[in-house]
Amino acid sequence: MSVDLPDDPFAIAPLTSGRDMWSTAELPGIRSIKMADGPMGIASGRVDERDVAVLTPCGTALGASFDADLVARVGAIVGGEARRLGVDAVLAPNLNLQRSPLCGRAFELFGEDPYLAGVLGSAWIGGLQSQGVGSVAKHLVCNDSETDRDSMNAVVDDRALREVYLLPFEMAATAGCVGILAAYNRLNGHYCVEHRQLLTEIVKGDWRYPGFIVSDWFGGRDTLRSALAGLDLDMPGPDRVLGTKFAAAVAAGTVSAERLADAAGRVAGAVRTIDGLPIGTAVADPDAVLIEAAAAGFVLLKNEGGLLPLAPATVRRVAIIGPNAASPCLQGGTFAKIAVRPDFIAPLQAIRERFGDTIQVVYEQGVAPEYRLPPLSVTPARDLGDGASRGMTVEFFVGDGEGEPVFAETRDTNSLTWFVGLPGTDHLKQAGRIRASGWYVPERGGAHRVHIGGTGTLRLTVGGHEVYSGGGPVAPSDLMGMLKGGDSQSVVLDLAAGIPVLLSFELAYTPARAQGLWYGMAGPDLPAEMLERALAAAAEADVVLLMVGETADAGVESKDRPGTSLPAAQVDLLHRLHGVNPNIVAICNVAHAFDLSWQEKVKGLMITWYSGEQYGPALAQVLAGDREPGGRLPLSIARQDGDYPAFSLKPMASGDVPYRERHLIGYKGMQAAGAAPLHAFGAGFGYTRFTVSDPSLFPAADGAVLVSAQVRNIGPRPGKAVLQAYVAGPDGIRHLRGFVSIVVPAGEEAPVLLTLPSRAFAHWDTSAGGWRTTPGRHDVLLGWNSLDLPLRLVVERAAGC
Repeated sequence: MSVDLPDDPFAIAPLTSGRDMWSTAELPGIRSIKMADGPMGIASGRVDERDVAVLTPCGTALGASFDADLVARVGAIVGGEARRLGVDAVLAPNLNLQRSPLCGRAFELFGEDPYLAGVLGSAWIGGLQSQGVGSVAKHLVCNDSETDRDSMNAVVDDRALREVYLLPFEMAATAGCVGILAAYNRLNGHYCVEHRQLLTEIVKGDWRYPGFIVSDWFGGRDTLRSALAGLDLDMPGPDRVLGTKFAAAVAAGTVSAERLADAAGRVAGAVRTIDGLPIGTAVADPDAVLIEAAAAGFVLLKNEGGLLPLAPATVRRVAIIGPNAASPCLQGGTFAKIAVRPDFIAPLQAIRERFGDTIQVVYEQGVAPEYRLPPLSVTPARDLGDGASRGMTVEFFVGDGEGEPVFAETRDTNSLTWFVGLPGTDHLKQAGRIRASGWYVPERGGAHRVHIGGTGTLRLTVGGHEVYSGGGPVAPSDLMGMLKGGDSQSVVLDLAAGIPVLLSFELAYTPARAQGLWYGMAGPDLPAEMLERALAAAAEADVVLLMVGETADAGVESKDRPGTSLPAAQVDLLHRLHGVNPNIVAICNVAHAFDLSWQEKVKGLMITWYSGEQYGPALAQVLAGDREPGGRLPLSIARQDGDYPAFSLKPMASGDVPYRERHLIGYKGMQAAGAAPLHAFGAGFGYTRFTVSDPSLFPAADGAVLVSAQVRNIGPRPGKAVLQAYVAGPDGIRHLRGFVSIVVPAGEEAPVLLTLPSRAFAHWDTSAGGWRTTPGRHDVLLGWNSLDLPLRLVVERAAGC
């Protein structure tokens, strides 16, 4: 959208730098817009657990749905939340790819396939923007890992870059996202925020993208390099890298006035675009859609003997075992964490309520969840008159003396982060001290490990006695890394059961743009009796529902996973349970590919990902058969770690991370290597079965091809079929190029029509610098996953770009 701006560089330069942490600057006729982080909802700019918002299923769960219409409705829910909270643009969706199962932020991603991510990401953008809220797609590009992401250099050839890693962003640009966020990492030697080929030649040139490109927060490094490369907006502000520094560079003649006018015009144009978005009908019943979306992503991979759905006629007693039944993982530990509604219903409660008296449900935890930073349940050190009965008394002091606190509040969280100022102080611009205190009552006596971490000098006291001191002043360049990493120190205390102790965690900080203090408490190991109770409950049950998985801090920013295995205690629990009852259904609360070498020990296997605030009701309804598990794998699960085309994410000494698999990511790389996956990309089934027949091809305009087929439900109940279309060129490697989700009544048949555009048959020709179709035979394969493709059609193509 064209916007007339003044000719004076210093007058328009403020538009290229944030006004503050989350807002853009304003000029006469151009209002400031407020941004917020996503994608699972609207994250509080204050990173405050009291700012409750709707929590949707994670990207991987939505990817598993293979349902663009449903994903669009989820996007619309987030858009409605944004409007409620006064947010104009959301930093979402995350269009990076699960290149390796170790990716720390994998849960936000739609999966391993670029076409799937592009289709569903575009649908999410459409849903969000239907509510008058702009989408800022992230993170351009190759932010597919977290280890040293501020400095690592993704070494990627042009074909892989264009066909795989840029494709979802190209599709998002075509879908009309108002902005694109440039990643922290380097790409082929240049930081993404300073990469002219990426930002100017490809995004603004080849794609003709009219929106703005913004740095990831604190990601800007150099005024000249960013301005010349094509960065339009530096966040946060003001004047870190661009802004008045941009204008000064124009005045000095090192950057053209046209480049500044382009940057400011793109930001101004995005404001006008957002204000011009038509506002559609809001989602009438968000809870119902979120239950539908959660269930639509559950992937059922085993169901021997038809254990699911649970039938009261044959199942009288169910034992629910495992830590994730009562304490499920709903999201990862990023800055985009959403504060969950207080009336959230955990799976255990939802299952008990759904079955009532029809099936007896017993529960035993069996093993403890394994947190990086364990939760800490305390009561406030003092009554602030706010009615709070749980949480820390958090006090803020100016300077380094004792004195009286300038402000105090109660916070019920174990991680405190401040980006937008500290209560009672001068917006983080002066030195100060923070103290979080609360009364802790040990449930069991014995060794307790207390954790503390933060962005400055740290002190931990117990009952008024200092038990730890450490840390120190933090350089501004290191601060964000500390916040993202969340590392902590710990001490071991011997505490008596039932005796209250006063814990006090203190942070002394120097002036900076952000601060953080975090803490936790791990109690003594669970008694052996807890495991024995779990085994006894399982032995007496008709079916065991084993709920295993991760904790909320298993997937974080700036850290990748050390391996693919579930916690060892959970795997040991599974083997012990198998010894007393073979009728086990494993329900895996995990959001990436993981080790399933133990799957022969269970009769049922379902992956539920991180499914948002309606996880409990959705799971209960699926177990009861009110809904079916509608998901298909958006990623491949290998038989062994060495079969993943990309695995280790640790950069070389030079900082390079070579993308040696090139364009053969995920299932394509496994096929090329002849490594059959344990579970193929696209695999999964519901409570019925389907056949596909009568395939036909019809030529369409511009080299596109229409593919039709008939899908028949041969089972006893209605169900969701996900028909997938793959194209294999002369090299034989299959690439997902189309899919459709359709609900078919029991015993009935439904027609399916897919459109394959001409580019479905093309690849990126590096030497020619463009898309090229290899002449010869191209197979169009139809079926249910990347391996199960019973129908084949042939398309002959002539060479062409």
